Amino acid sequence: VQLQASGGGLVQAGDSLRLSCVASGLTFRRYSVGWFRQGPGKEREFVAAIRSNGGSTHYADSVKGRFTISRDNAKNTVYLQMNDLKTEDTAVYYCAADQQLILSSIQSWQQYDYWGQGTLVTVSS
Repeated sequence: VQLQASGGGLVQAGDSLRLSCVASGLTFRRYSVGWFRQGPGKEREFVAAIRSNGGSTHYADSVKGRFTISRDNAKNTVYLQMNDLKTEDTAVYYCAADQQLILSSIQSWQQYDYWGQGTLVTVSS
C-alpha cells in the first residue's frame, strides 16, 4: 500500500491550495482517508477526514468553513481544498488511510494504518 501526497507549496495568507493524496495497492473505496498536519514544534493534529461508507466528512474546528475534503474513487484520490489560508496553517500535511475506522476514532492518528510521506504547506503573512 502506498499513499502519495502532493500539492503543497509556499503561498500568502488568504490564498488557496489543493492537496492530493493518491493511493495504490488497496481497494480504495473501502478505506476512510484522513488528513493530518504537523507544524513546527507542534504535535500532529487532525485536519479532516472522509469515510468510505457514504463519504461523510469531518473537520477540525480550526479549518471548518475553509477546507473541504473530497474523494474520487475512480482515481483512487482524496483532495483537500484549502481556502483562506492562514499563517497558522503552515505545516507538513499527511494523508492516511484505514479500512476499519470508526467514527469515534476518526480524529486519532493512531487509528490509521497507512500513511503518505507528507507535503509541506507554508503560508506567509
